Amino acid sequence: MDNRVSVISIIIKDEESAGAINDLLHEFRQYVVGRMGIPYRERGVSIISVVLDAPGDVTSSLSGKLGMLRGVSAKTLTAKI
Repeated sequence: MDNRVSVISIIIKDEESAGAINDLLHEFRQYVVGRMGIPYRERGVSIISVVLDAPGDVTSSLSGKLGMLRGVSAKTLTAKI
């Protein structure tokens, strides 16, 4: 399967999920191109954007696992290239 460039946007409402998020990102590290995290203290959330170069099933797997964590929302956008 061909690799696709994707961005997973993660919004964290429960800080206790941060360790599990980092564990998942470490597990999929071979596909991670880069990541950016923004603490939005005024709203009580943190936002992480993760850029992947991975097969679609890998991207879906990571996004799904992230979205199953308590207090975490994850959405994926994949490039049409």
